[in-house]
Amino acid sequence: MNSKEELLKKLNAWSKNTMVEHLGIVITEMGDDYLIGTMPVDHRTHQPMGLLHGGASAALIETLGSIGSAMRIDQATQSVVGIEINANHIRGMKSGIVTAKAKLVHGGKTSHIWQVDLTDENQKLVCTGRLTVLVVALNQNK
Repeated sequence: MNSKEELLKKLNAWSKNTMVEHLGIVITEMGDDYLIGTMPVDHRTHQPMGLLHGGASAALIETLGSIGSAMRIDQATQSVVGIEINANHIRGMKSGIVTAKAKLVHGGKTSHIWQVDLTDENQKLVCTGRLTVLVVALNQNK
């Protein structure tokens, strides 16, 4: 297993026993300034009318952006928290797999901004969103 595969395995292991695992979100690819992940559109991610829930889309956006930011910091001295998210829902989706690509727009010392597009299996845009992440210092005096 190469180091990129090992890192993807580690990133996906972070999701154990979390909402991310419950929703079936899996990170499938990463680069220097992007992450790609998938989420099933099924009973776990539906709203009552049987469509992909906007909150599930927002959770996917925040998951990818937050993990992307966590990979850009010194985790021994810093942490990241999402402070603003928006999502525009373009089209409904009843089943299948939604794929999200999170692209870093700004990677500063104290904040990161991620643009995230969700597409269906035909590469049609389902949702587009943006996440702002704050980089915070960990309290070293514990």
